[in-house]
Amino acid sequence: MAMVLQLTTFLQQWLYSRPDVKALGKESDAVRLGIIGGSAMINAASIIHPAETHPGARIVAVASRDIKDAQKAAKQFNIPKAYGSYEELLADPEIEAVYISVPNGLHGEWAIKSLQAGKHVLLEKPFTSNGLEARRVFDEADRAGKICVEAFHWQFHPAAHVVKSLIASGKFGDIKRTFARMVTPKGTIPGNDIRWKWDLAGGALMDETYALHATRYFVGADNETLLPTGIKPTVLSAISKPWSKDQRVDSASWADLRFDLEGGKTVESKIYVDMDQPNLALVIPRAWELPSIEIECEKATIYYFGFMMAHVYHYISIYDKVTKHTTYQKHYNYGPKWKDVGDPHWSTYRYQLEAFVDKVRGREPKHWITPEDSIAQMESIDAIYMKNGLGVRPVTGELEGQ
Repeated sequence: MAMVLQLTTFLQQWLYSRPDVKALGKESDAVRLGIIGGSAMINAASIIHPAETHPGARIVAVASRDIKDAQKAAKQFNIPKAYGSYEELLADPEIEAVYISVPNGLHGEWAIKSLQAGKHVLLEKPFTSNGLEARRVFDEADRAGKICVEAFHWQFHPAAHVVKSLIASGKFGDIKRTFARMVTPKGTIPGNDIRWKWDLAGGALMDETYALHATRYFVGADNETLLPTGIKPTVLSAISKPWSKDQRVDSASWADLRFDLEGGKTVESKIYVDMDQPNLALVIPRAWELPSIEIECEKATIYYFGFMMAHVYHYISIYDKVTKHTTYQKHYNYGPKWKDVGDPHWSTYRYQLEAFVDKVRGREPKHWITPEDSIAQMESIDAIYMKNGLGVRPVTGELEGQ
């Protein structure tokens, strides 16, 4: 399902990248970006098209380990420079910041190398292979005095902030429980895809980490002045369905979690992620099961459907337990944090880029993913993998020679 959503995003952003709606010109101090991982399918939606409509961002180079892949991407998207190695791109003094979309297991290695090269980093999710590596990356960011942020694009969208504000208002009382899911129909992800590679930190819990992240975000503290905290759950139980071709990789995972909050309050949460969900009658994908989260409060149940790519389609339903009535909302711009910036056509990635450019240029972003949040996310994934018996994902570079 995630791949279907990405394809829809490509179409949506291509339509929004017509010459008449592209940024009329680039600012003189536009952030000069390079892409590490030039052959990644996600690049067009996640960084290239968003940069086309942002006057403060310019893609100046793309790198792949195969120069032909880099040249193909450069030609297709009118990127000035193509490099046949990541090292060459990092040596380019024109580049200020990099977007990294290499396989999961290589995230930490190339984030650290990019920071050491003096570049700011926008790093795809999941942030690293495990929590320890996440801490290493941010330690390097501190030493380098550079910005490094996890590209959890979904959380930058106005609809996510509306849901958060509904909870934070206290109108519906405390959260009692949550349930988040993200699934991909069986057969959608080819058997040779990097998502199935154990040594590249593959697996359902890693690739579909959005379900856990959404749970942590909506349960954790946040308001107009307080950024999300590094809240972590206690893992009560966790099971996985090992992939048939490699028992170390989870094709699906389920977890029961408990969040212990201030004042002795607790929230019970469930997550379900599946990269190989069986189709109905073996042939009909469950296309209606977009990533979603249900949040039951004392006085109402809030359901946020389609949260991962809310720009494609989403809705927020609120079932009032007192009146027994359900109301619906949709928010493609504005919201609590984007009152003076944004457009209904903007994707989650475009909102994310807006915040990243602001941060690089020393301005206060409308929203941000903190280092504490990314570390807590990876440590929570580690805890679930330990509980279900698969163990913490290894750092790819440390597997060499084994």
